[in-house]
Amino acid sequence: MPQTPGDSAAYAPADVPPDAPGGPPATGPSAAGPGGDGRGGTGPPARMPPWLPKAFLLAGAIVLAFLAGLWLLERLRELLLLLLTSLFLAFAIEPGVNRLARRGWRRGPATAVMFLAVGVLAGGFLGGIGSLLAGQAMTLIEGFPGYVRHLIGWINSTFGTNLSQDTLFERLPTVTDTLTRHLSSLAENVWGIGATAFGVIFKALGVLLFTFYLSAEGPQFRRTVCSLLPPRRQRQVLWAWEIAVEKTGGYIYSRALTALLSGIAHFIAMIGLGVPYAATLALWVGVVSQFIPAVGTYLAGAVPVLIALTVAPSTALWMLLFVIGYQQLENYLLQPRITARTLDMHPAVAFGLILAGAAVMGPIGVLLALPIGASVQAFAGAYVRRYDIEEHPLTVPDAPAGAIWRWFRRK
Repeated sequence: MPQTPGDSAAYAPADVPPDAPGGPPATGPSAAGPGGDGRGGTGPPARMPPWLPKAFLLAGAIVLAFLAGLWLLERLRELLLLLLTSLFLAFAIEPGVNRLARRGWRRGPATAVMFLAVGVLAGGFLGGIGSLLAGQAMTLIEGFPGYVRHLIGWINSTFGTNLSQDTLFERLPTVTDTLTRHLSSLAENVWGIGATAFGVIFKALGVLLFTFYLSAEGPQFRRTVCSLLPPRRQRQVLWAWEIAVEKTGGYIYSRALTALLSGIAHFIAMIGLGVPYAATLALWVGVVSQFIPAVGTYLAGAVPVLIALTVAPSTALWMLLFVIGYQQLENYLLQPRITARTLDMHPAVAFGLILAGAAVMGPIGVLLALPIGASVQAFAGAYVRRYDIEEHPLTVPDAPAGAIWRWFRRK
């Protein structure tokens, strides 16, 4: 039948969708716009997803919690440092307390005995050094004019100079008056000095208290921590605690060994130079240079030099040269090797940890950097996976000393 114009839509194939290319135009409500009014309008805008306000609130809460944590950490910084120092001291005396506990002692009296032993050693050391310093200070003050004349005469005769003793002694009253004014201003600030001293004593007592409880109640504290963890995590925590005690003991051992070597070397040097009180001064140098961070080296070397000045300026000069030379030997040869053996740590890593600890926490950081770093290194060695090394010229290690010696013998 012939098709009449205008009724092509009636004879369109039924399976062709209305929106297909070339298909018939859509009619009815579907041809209307999104608003459904048939006029092609856009309708109302899309609504906000219901989860978006909750996401904004959660992000704001996280930011506020982070800022509050930073504020709280800043306020509790000194307390955290005290707790960290106490934990380090508890690790240091843990082997001795455990040894006494295995012999039937209760941990409280065993910890008290360790505290008493350390206190007696420290008191004897400070008492002997204090009496020595007081006596030598009086000697230096009484004989100061004679030392100055002797020093100027030695400089003139040695270096060919023409220093005037009279001019120096004429200027001494001016220097004395300036020093007196400074001491007077310092005495006026006695309240601030007293408050600072009270703060130091309070912190020291806090460290001792925390250390005592961490050591005496160590097993109960560890049981409390482990009761919050599953058995596998408990074994990991106890293993980590054991490593920390071992590494801290290694650090104390390395310091004690370097102190012994330093004391013996300085004792021999002072005996050879004729410096009085050689044994006491050697003990001072060994303990102070190793167990006082940062400034201990300078304090340890200054006292023997001042005592040597009472003998002769040349003796003081030789003593100063020996102190400087031994410090270089210790810093670059002895201490890195001893630290590497006792803490199982590369010397460069140990040096970097000391610098990092000083930058982060100051003197306490210097004291704690090595045992903390050694413990972290032990943990990483247990959990970090290692692979076989590909053979390459850049990975060939140095030949052992025996092979080099055999090579020289063949030559």
